[in-house]
Amino acid sequence: MAKYRAKLPQLGGSVFLTDGGIETSLIFLDGIDLPYFAAFDLLKSPEGRSALRKYYSPYAQLAKNRNMGFVLESPTWRASADWGKKLGYGRDALARINSDAIALMAELRAQYETPHSPVVISGCVGPRGDGYDPGKVMSVEEARRYHAQQIDVFSTTEADMVTAITMTNVNEAVGVTLAAKAVQMPVVISFTLETDGRLPTGQSLEDAIIAVDSATNAAPAYFMINCAHPTHFSEILGGNEAWAKRIRGLRANASKRSHAELDNATDLDAGDPKELAALYDELYRRLPSLTVLGGCCGTDHRHIEEIAMATAAEV
Repeated sequence: MAKYRAKLPQLGGSVFLTDGGIETSLIFLDGIDLPYFAAFDLLKSPEGRSALRKYYSPYAQLAKNRNMGFVLESPTWRASADWGKKLGYGRDALARINSDAIALMAELRAQYETPHSPVVISGCVGPRGDGYDPGKVMSVEEARRYHAQQIDVFSTTEADMVTAITMTNVNEAVGVTLAAKAVQMPVVISFTLETDGRLPTGQSLEDAIIAVDSATNAAPAYFMINCAHPTHFSEILGGNEAWAKRIRGLRANASKRSHAELDNATDLDAGDPKELAALYDELYRRLPSLTVLGGCCGTDHRHIEEIAMATAAEV
């Protein structure tokens, strides 16, 4: 059974780390081909499972060494029906590989968790479409039905929660939330932002968080921001507003490039880990609820180590 589903420990106020940019790390640092950025496809072979273990281990070890909690995010961002179909996965095969992903996370938890460093397993859900472009926005009901296929599988595993990463629009975020609520799983919504601090739809982050909470009776455990550099959104976060207090997690990009520039990039822009950590520290001091810290595109364990050191000085 899930260990922390009834009470997520990262809601208690202590800093929890999570991993960095899994897809960019596997592609650019490890030289692994990932069609459609689908890290879950590695689970089908012993070599791929080994590569995933190698990816997660430095992060989990860092949290263990520093007596910090860790959110172990499954490599299933692309493991939903439309993306699975592109890779030849039918519904049953996709259900098995989502379950296998959580089983691997459980093995890693058993290896790295200690009484001083709890490990929370999150079933990662990605957008139905492109992570940078909302494209055709689904209705709430369409989104609920679509994402329920994956979330229903997570509910039968050791996953403690669901995290929807790189959400581009409110309807999809609400649909994910309702699908998780239906199977009594805690859910986290992470929006991606453009260089102007707004969602790809043009909606403000404030309006998006308020809209999701309004439509779901504040069902998300908390909100996050991912796949944007802190300089793209730091000015919109005052910290004292009620909606800003709902933001508990941050997984920023290493690069200051726009989404369009990242889409066309042939290299990895790892930015400056120390500079990124300093920006995290500033936001950590400003946002009273911020406790889950990780990375997105271009970040690796070096960035997360710098972030851990910077924020630990504030504890």
